[in-house]
Amino acid sequence: MKKKEAKKDGKREIKVVNIVVSTSLEHAIPLEKMAATLSNTEYNPEQFPGLVIRIKEPKTSALIFSSGKVVCTGARTLNDVKESIKQIIKSLEKIKVKITVTPEITIQNIVASGNVGMDLNLNVLAMKLENTEYEPEQFPGLVYKLHAAKATFLLFSNGKVVCTGTKSDKEVHKALDMLIENLKKVKKK
Repeated sequence: MKKKEAKKDGKREIKVVNIVVSTSLEHAIPLEKMAATLSNTEYNPEQFPGLVIRIKEPKTSALIFSSGKVVCTGARTLNDVKESIKQIIKSLEKIKVKITVTPEITIQNIVASGNVGMDLNLNVLAMKLENTEYEPEQFPGLVYKLHAAKATFLLFSNGKVVCTGTKSDKEVHKALDMLIENLKKVKKK
């Protein structure tokens, strides 16, 4: 019984699990030469125009396009993002491509996961909250678009949440605060 009580008054938490960024190396990239030279790449131009490069440490992946545009995913911190971009630039130096700019990084999306610290009745939330989608036969989570925070949450009955659509750590925490406030309002109704 004590376990259930602790759950009701549980600790709310959220942490970044993936940062998606874009940047430009402002240099044409010979993708075929990269794919032929580097072992950690995949390139199949008939299916997709970008080259995939996998970086071991920090564990990230990036799409590189011949225009020099790069989309990097998998990082959990901005330092990891910067380190991944540095490693891509080092890889390019191996094939005699010299990047002279410091790439400007733009955060496209942050994905965070956590817990609101309480069990959730998803059927009730689907009826009382606006901007929700809930089809338990297809997926056990409720999708809740929190337009005021420009965030979308996946909510699960055990209180676990996934947040997407934010562009900073501060926005993630603000969105979680707004979510919890809305959940408490529904509980009071």
